[in-house]
Amino acid sequence: MPSGLLARYVHVTDVMMQFGPNLGMPHTRRVGEKLFEIRLKSREGICRVFYCIKVGRKIVMLHQFIKKSQKTPTKELDTARKRLREVLSNDA
Repeated sequence: MPSGLLARYVHVTDVMMQFGPNLGMPHTRRVGEKLFEIRLKSREGICRVFYCIKVGRKIVMLHQFIKKSQKTPTKELDTARKRLREVLSNDA
């Protein structure tokens, strides 16, 4: 991840630790059931980090990618969903 995006990621995750994982737009957004994204933007580009929330307000980062197009690529979303299923199955 480029340094500008990494700095924004660190800032947003610090805010999430202080105020909770659901900051709302423009920082976070629900993508699906139990799947959320951190929305990062800087001079280097746009990045998305998918995450889920486990019991006890634990935040698990699942997948990140640099956006190259306006729409989130299906491949990236599928990777995040696969990892979400793995995390949820390990809880059961």
